[in-house]
This record gives sequence, C-alpha cells and structure tokens, in this order.
Amino acid sequence: MTSAPLTDQERQAQLDADTLRQLVGLVEYDASRDPFPVTGWDAVVFVVGNATQTAHFYQSAFGMELVAYSGPETGNRDHKAYVLKSGSCRFVIKGGVAPDSPLLDHHRAHGDGVSDIALEVPDVDRCVAQARAAGATVLEEPHDLTDSFGTVRLASIAAYGDTRHTLVDRSAYIGPYLPGYVARSSAYRKRDGAPKRLFQALDHVVGNVELGRMDEWVNFYRRVMGFVNMAEFIGDDIATDYSALMSKVVANGNHRVKFPLNEPAVARKKSQIDEFLEFYGGPGAQHLALATNDILRTVDAMRAEGVEFLATPDSYYQDPALRARIGEVRVPVEELQKRGILVDRDEDGYLLQIFTAPIGDRPTVFFELIERHGSLGFGKGNFKALFEAIEREQERRGNL
Repeated sequence: MTSAPLTDQERQAQLDADTLRQLVGLVEYDASRDPFPVTGWDAVVFVVGNATQTAHFYQSAFGMELVAYSGPETGNRDHKAYVLKSGSCRFVIKGGVAPDSPLLDHHRAHGDGVSDIALEVPDVDRCVAQARAAGATVLEEPHDLTDSFGTVRLASIAAYGDTRHTLVDRSAYIGPYLPGYVARSSAYRKRDGAPKRLFQALDHVVGNVELGRMDEWVNFYRRVMGFVNMAEFIGDDIATDYSALMSKVVANGNHRVKFPLNEPAVARKKSQIDEFLEFYGGPGAQHLALATNDILRTVDAMRAEGVEFLATPDSYYQDPALRARIGEVRVPVEELQKRGILVDRDEDGYLLQIFTAPIGDRPTVFFELIERHGSLGFGKGNFKALFEAIEREQERRGNL
C-alpha cells in the first residue's frame, strides 16, 4: 500500500502527506490496481452571472489569491475566467462575455453554480478508455493544449445533470493554469494582520440528484471511476420532523476526492434537496467542504467580511448528550457556541464544522468549513441540527 503522489497544487501550497491526512483524511492505497487512478482535485469551475465581481468576493471574503486570467484582453472573446487559489484548492470563476456564449445559457438555466469538477489524473487516455468501456458519456476526447509553458492533456466525461468531470494531466506543464491563461495578480489587499489563507484544501463536494437516482450515480462512480463506498445515511439518521433525504458517500482510493450524493426522501414538507433541484433546475453540486486547520480563525475572518453562516440554537450546546458524546475537543464548547460551530465524534476522532448560507441569489450552492481531528466522517451526529437550521432558512424564503 502506498500514498498517492502529491498534486502540483499541494506541492506549491507546501502541504505534505501528514498534513493532508489530518486536513482531508488522506489514506494509503495501491494505485497500481486502480482502473481509474485519480491523483486528486484539479479545479472546481463555477459559471456565474458576473465573474469579475465574484472573483473579488472570493478574494475578500474567502481569502483566496488571484493567480491567472483569461478574457478578451488575452484573446478569449467568449468569456472571462479568473483562477483563484487557497492552499491546494483551486476555483475557476467563469462568466459569459459574448451574447451567444454557452456560459450564459448555463447561467440562465442554473444560476451561479458548479459546471465542472476537474480531477488530476496520471493518464487521461487510460481513464477515458475505462470510462467508455463502463458506459460513461465522453464529452471531450483526450487532446493536448500547448503553449510556451508545456503541454496539458485533457478530456471530459459527463456526470449528474449538466455537471462534468474534466480529467487533467499537467505533469508536462509549468504555466499558471492552462494554455490560454496568463498569470495575473490582484490590486486587492488583505486587511493588516489577516492570515495567509483561510483554508488549505478541498475536502469533499456534495451532489444533489433526483428522487430515485442516488444509487444510479453511486454505481456510476464505482463502475466508471473505481470509487469505493465510504458511508451511507438513511432513515432517522438524516431526517427531521418535516423533511428527509438519503445520502451515500463515494471516494477515490486515497480518499482525497470524496463525493457525498443526496436524493430527497418522501416527507411532510419540501426538503433542502427538493428546494435545490427546483431552483437549480435539476441535479448539481450543492456544497463544497473546505478544510481548515483553524476553523475559529476562519469563521471569524469570513464573518468579519460579511459571510453569513447558518445559526445553531443554544440548546444544541447545552444538551448533556452532546457533551457526553464528544468528550474533550481542542477548544471549549463555549467558544464553538459563540460562533455556531458544530462538533461530532466517531470511532476515529472528532471534527468541527459549520455551513454558510447560500452564497448566490438562488437558494442553491453553499459552503462548509471543516476541521478534522482524526475523524473520517461527515458529521453524522450533527445532521438533525444542520437540517433544522436549513429548514428555518427555507421557511424564511417561503420554500419549506
């Protein structure tokens, strides 16, 4: 059993395997027996209504750094694209410029959201051959993009809804992102005393799919990409008095890439998954979990920049069962209570987590912040408190 090699972004962020084991639950596995080896995340690509303003938001509110750009000034007449990084996590923010840009059609259909969850792989052709043999839809055949910095090999396969996975081999490339992009920094300056970065890595990306299709997509990731089952949440685990959903988690061999997949379940009222599907216009990525090694500092910094988090009632922290279940954690529970941070413990350790409100106009995409201390889970003990908080927001929007 061997650890997967560090990705290019992890090396640039000066992360190592030990740090990643704590941040995202990295595990060892035998890559030689993997039919679809995935090294890790490459980028999460967002399509938004205004890429220029959104890129500024992720710099100011999420502490990310602008590193590359493509747009009319670089010969790209179709759209603007801003590449932002925090640790090993890379976002690409795209917005249509040309009136007939396909990105504008995507945005009209879905609003601000994730169009592409790109994965770094060591062999694009091998992965595409495996995907095709397993019945996946190949959207872009393997091809090379080349400039003075070298060559990147790419291909794309279809996932749920209009989401795709671009497969990227950048082992022969040293440019800032991809050919067609130029290095770019920003005139934005962080506040005095602000930390270098607020989060270090991407932990997982959650997908919402239609009723009855969760198992279909779980099987897709297992059959096509060789992912393994990590967890399953059904019944009372993941229900409130009003709404319910079902969830299963799949991961690649080294657990760098984790995909929880949700579908709605029949209940008295509309679930958060139903609301997402309605306002997103179909299946899509619901939230992204960002791994931090200091969730208190991160929450304080983001809240100071205007990021809204879901509120947790004081009764959550005053419950004797919570205190008995979680035991000792690195900070007093009172400090977590001040910030609304949730805590959960499993057989491997504990984690701290908190969720933002939806970040766009539609009640769709939001973020999770997560700080792991041994736990490989997803906060099962917090599901009820989290969903009740989401339902309070749904009720305010008139969508419960």
